[in-house]
Amino acid sequence: QVQLVESGGGLVQAGGSLRLSCAASGRSFSSYTRAWFRQAPGGEREFVTAIFWSGGSTYYADSVKGRFTISRDNAKRAVYLQMNSLKPEDTAVYYCAAAFRAPVSTTSATYNYWGQGTQVTVSS
Repeated sequence: QVQLVESGGGLVQAGGSLRLSCAASGRSFSSYTRAWFRQAPGGEREFVTAIFWSGGSTYYADSVKGRFTISRDNAKRAVYLQMNSLKPEDTAVYYCAAAFRAPVSTTSATYNYWGQGTQVTVSS
């Protein structure tokens, strides 16, 4: 079993930066593909970025490409989301997700472990 806990959300002005963290418990942390999704009020949960469990290749939604960076630290059992040049439309609850030895996927159904979410609010 894997438990995920996000942190680092908050209120920031447009153009600012935030760094989200996702701490994991459980075994075989390095064998999980990890992802970030987000859900704005009244919206559906949407893919943001993911990092493959083997080799560390990454994939980004077009809306965040060039502004967001996903990284992982297996020794600390953590995944990070560095968000720069934030826009009001980035406002959402951000969720960390994991799937055992899964390919990188933009589909939420691929991931069977989820954190509770952390709120990110970008003011204009």
